[in-house]
Amino acid sequence: MTTPPTERNAPGVRPDWVSDELFPFESRFVAVAGGHTLHYVDEGEGPLILLHHGNPTWSFLYRDVIRGLRDRFRCVAVDLPGFGLSTEGPGYAFSPAEHADVTTAFVKELELTGITPFVQDWGGPIGLAVAGRMPARYDRLIIANTWAWPWDDLGPVIISNVLGGPIGRELILRFNLFADRIVPLGHSKRTLTEAERTHYTFPFPTREARIPTAVFPRALSRSNAFLREVEAGLPALRSLPALILWAFKDVAFRKRELDRWQAELANHTLVTLPDANHYLQDDAAAEVVAAVTAWWDA
Repeated sequence: MTTPPTERNAPGVRPDWVSDELFPFESRFVAVAGGHTLHYVDEGEGPLILLHHGNPTWSFLYRDVIRGLRDRFRCVAVDLPGFGLSTEGPGYAFSPAEHADVTTAFVKELELTGITPFVQDWGGPIGLAVAGRMPARYDRLIIANTWAWPWDDLGPVIISNVLGGPIGRELILRFNLFADRIVPLGHSKRTLTEAERTHYTFPFPTREARIPTAVFPRALSRSNAFLREVEAGLPALRSLPALILWAFKDVAFRKRELDRWQAELANHTLVTLPDANHYLQDDAAAEVVAAVTAWWDA
């Protein structure tokens, strides 16, 4: 087993614990306004799919999806500041609104157009916030187990208050709860190997490094202004061809959210993954690749 790091990686550096076998892509880095150094991968040629991750994952989540799609598509996956191999600038608070601003800067810096965003978890509101601000750059949508509006039911509020409260925050900061425990629980079809688990936990070696993963739970019920902005941008995307990928073992996003997406997106195709869980990109990568390619061909 690789020795766990005792501190975060330096900006612009791919650390030794990243396996060339598990993550066989060139690590690229770009500086954007605010002092952030963003890590991303850019693999393949063809129509552009921009891959957005949530909490507490990074571009590693999409490794098998990228392998399966890069022969036909250009796959760009970026790590949010404080996640994966990206580092944040001074004064950054890791809020969803800040992440959306940084991702907007990333899209502009790389001059990305003709984009199909693949969004899941917090990558949904963050990635779709960017799309709503610059809809002319976007051609299609891939929506997987996420949301893009303020929560109006009790469940997420309870989760936010528990995991985002003092006890939940301490569990995350002390024990790396999200990366060490919740990521494995978000898989149903397969069990993560020990090497795979290290790639989810090693980006957060210290209490300070785990702060980004502790911000998101609290933000579920405290980001309504940002989520209203995302919701307001949806009409500009409504007519785009959309693929909805829905994992039914996910306890976070259920039929209620799926029904909302089907109502929101006028030109959508639904593919259900009955046995897949929250992190479907890792849990059911082959099915995801097959669904994307079949939808594109159709």
